[in-house]
Amino acid sequence: MTRQEIVPERLSGATAVIFDVFMATTTLLTILENGARDVYPASSLEEADEVMGRLDAASVLRGGEQDAARIEGYDYGPFPEEYVPEVVRDKDVIFVTTNGTRAIADVAAADTVLLGALRNARAVAHHLEASGTDSIYLVCAGAGGRFNLEDFLGAATVLSCMDVDGFEFNDGARLALDFAERHGENIYETLRQCRAGRWFVDNDRMDAFDFVADVGASKLVPEVAGGKLRRADERESPTPLGVSDASQEGTR
Repeated sequence: MTRQEIVPERLSGATAVIFDVFMATTTLLTILENGARDVYPASSLEEADEVMGRLDAASVLRGGEQDAARIEGYDYGPFPEEYVPEVVRDKDVIFVTTNGTRAIADVAAADTVLLGALRNARAVAHHLEASGTDSIYLVCAGAGGRFNLEDFLGAATVLSCMDVDGFEFNDGARLALDFAERHGENIYETLRQCRAGRWFVDNDRMDAFDFVADVGASKLVPEVAGGKLRRADERESPTPLGVSDASQEGTR
């Protein structure tokens, strides 16, 4: 239910899917989808500086947030609309956030690390089905160690898009499936009612909210490999096929 629940020793041989719906995994998905050359999710400002030191500064953009505030000296903030194709195309992007990119680092012991969001929920579900992986963790980044509804909704939506026959679920996954059954027809309104969703409504950021809530808009599944993102389908094919969260354990 939060990244703090992750037990690295359990991740060996597993696939971990990180959900930080508002905003890290949604924004990272968008950056990769919009043509960035290399995308580096950094777990801290210090790691971001280390990555920056290895790259050509002239072609690097830095973005993200810390404690919900834009980072002083960085080029952009945490919102996906800041990373349009004309901004990120052929650039290296270093992205650091308070919860989402830390959760990515926390599951480094997994064999495969994927990024999930509502926008690519169907693509992630299909990828997991096709991968044949024996163990899947859906990891909600949470917020400051607290459960948040939007990440759980992202994980539940992925599960609801999967053919669950042949999978064995833990209690958290069963709860997520039940949640999806009750709320899957009204994802938009459910998202509006969560704490972070209300912030977007109250602060008139509905275009960003609508972007996040567009279930299935992206066919891209980002995978973290060697400290940066790639399209998960690049393992099987040199030609990409696509465009652009509480620890839940399941076994196949």
